[in-house]
Amino acid sequence: MENILNSKLNKGLAYSIEERQRLGIQGLLPPCVQSQKDQERLVLDNLKRIKEDIDKYIYLMHLLDRNERLFYKVLSSNVEEIMPLVYTPTVGEACIKYGFIFNQPKGMFISIKDKGHILDVLSNWPSRQVKVICVTDGERILGLGDLGAQGMGIPVGKLALYTALAGVKPDQCLPITLDVGTNNEVFLNDPNYIGLRQKRVTGKDYDEFIDEFITAVKTRFGSTCLIQFEDFHNSNAFRLLDKYREKASTFNDDIQGTASVALSGLLTAVKMTNIALKDCVFLFYGAGEAAIGTADLITFAMSQKGITEEEARKKIWLFDSKGLVVKNRPEGGINHEKMPFAKEAKPIKSLSEAIDFVKPTAIIGAAAQGRKFNEEIINKMSSFNKRPIIFALSNPTSKAECTAQEAYTFSKGKAVFASGSPFDPVEYNGKTFHPGQGNNCYIFPAVGLAAVAFDLKHIPEKLFLIAAESLSNQVTEQELDEGRVYPNLNRIQRVSFKIAVDIGKYAFEHDLSNIYPKPDSIENLVKQVIYDPAYSSALKTTW
Repeated sequence: MENILNSKLNKGLAYSIEERQRLGIQGLLPPCVQSQKDQERLVLDNLKRIKEDIDKYIYLMHLLDRNERLFYKVLSSNVEEIMPLVYTPTVGEACIKYGFIFNQPKGMFISIKDKGHILDVLSNWPSRQVKVICVTDGERILGLGDLGAQGMGIPVGKLALYTALAGVKPDQCLPITLDVGTNNEVFLNDPNYIGLRQKRVTGKDYDEFIDEFITAVKTRFGSTCLIQFEDFHNSNAFRLLDKYREKASTFNDDIQGTASVALSGLLTAVKMTNIALKDCVFLFYGAGEAAIGTADLITFAMSQKGITEEEARKKIWLFDSKGLVVKNRPEGGINHEKMPFAKEAKPIKSLSEAIDFVKPTAIIGAAAQGRKFNEEIINKMSSFNKRPIIFALSNPTSKAECTAQEAYTFSKGKAVFASGSPFDPVEYNGKTFHPGQGNNCYIFPAVGLAAVAFDLKHIPEKLFLIAAESLSNQVTEQELDEGRVYPNLNRIQRVSFKIAVDIGKYAFEHDLSNIYPKPDSIENLVKQVIYDPAYSSALKTTW
């Protein structure tokens, strides 16, 4: 029965008659023998019969629970169709309803009550082969706020993409939620909430808890186990990244992954507009983790193009909830992260007025404030840009600053558009535009694959610039003609492979890899670690 009940072994009706007889499962399955392709078709047919996306998510999670290889085969072979069901935008609703959805463990919940015993808790995970951890404390899930322990849907979804999109082996991935409580009153009063029923722990106790967690991970899984911070609140995200980036192999996807994919889209967009990156002016609508991380990486990229970082920052403006980020504004303080981009200029509270004043080449939405790029805003951008760059990167779809239809229609087909969530192709004036989805999935799985393949000591900022440039360089001429600023998602496995290889070349040149000596072929080294979801024989080999 183990071969049927264990999701890592189960092949369902794909077991051959010989396998069924020799494994002692003959008669436990119908006599029909299917191929994995037959099973994949059946899964897709079932999904078509299910009306609501959240129900499709539940169906797919149950598939993962009973047949791991089939789940990854379906996801990796049908990325554009299935990814929105296991990650954004559907995962947002899944997190809200996680108390109803939770079935069996797909990761670990470590609570503040475990403080002092985190290594013991981690030791309960059945595999010691973990190479990649995605961890959240659930305080800032997508644009939905504090979801506490129910934010677990995010690391589960992220690590599914590590496997499906880049080939990191499932048993090398571990989703973790750190439960320090929640300030979400709705959840605290919800009998179906699955986390601790207490307000969030902060301050010294929180920091000691995180520090113990990092130490325990390195002790249990090794010093080069990659730790991806995910959906931490701004007040913790930047400082935790700064604290641990040189002490562990770690990165923050909301800051660095978002920055890398946004920069890549911008590098492609400037090719379409024929304006050099160093000559562009950027206005961010939002000044949180995603915006500041992207602004920092743009600064770094521009400094590689012949101008100083100080000159680069002069071309980057932030607009937050208090208006344009300028020095000495009468209300709305400027924190440490925003200060490098604060200008000597008059305070402006209106986005429309800010655009008139800044005259940006590109506006980048990262505030999770839906439909703020309205007709007036897009018309203004089109009035002084031959091809305005409009990136509505907020997730989920309801938080997008504008839709693809709005961007192309209001700009009369001139916009170079990208979004965080997927939008269908748009027909305007006889031309079909394929909006690019600036999804971090183009970056973090490839970085994870590189970390595993090359046993990286650290994840320096330079790797995210390399990833952005590699991704942009893989957009084909045909894709540019279609209006895409990112490669088609259905070839993302090849894209991830190339990004990982490019990271590896840099890693060996700058002593970031623990592997010695340098391999004759970096490509072959990456190929050796990639997971294949195709079924193999369930019978022991003989000699």
